[in-house]
Amino acid sequence: MKLPEKHQRWVAHDETLPQNAGTGVTRRVLAYTDGLMCVENRFERGAVGSLHSHPHTQITYIVSGEFEFTIDGETRTVKAGDTLLKEDGVVHGCVCKVAGVLLDIFNPMREDFV
Repeated sequence: MKLPEKHQRWVAHDETLPQNAGTGVTRRVLAYTDGLMCVENRFERGAVGSLHSHPHTQITYIVSGEFEFTIDGETRTVKAGDTLLKEDGVVHGCVCKVAGVLLDIFNPMREDFV
């Protein structure tokens, strides 16, 4: 298993490298270019995505599970099918209430992930 390459057209999930992204969190970098990146994050119940910010706009789609998300000081519970927008510089984080998967899209790509 390895990280996909930039501009890789086809990315098979079972060939991507799972990376530890914190206690109870596994990240998989999927397809990406300089301007766009798709990342899967699997959370175990109770896992925390610490409050942070970065210079990337991020859209998060809740694939499964239930999460308590805080974005710019506002906290809400979200579940499968919900979508969140975190513009660059906005502080955000989450706590996983029911094990699940988040799909993150970043603009531009996260160089620190590769």
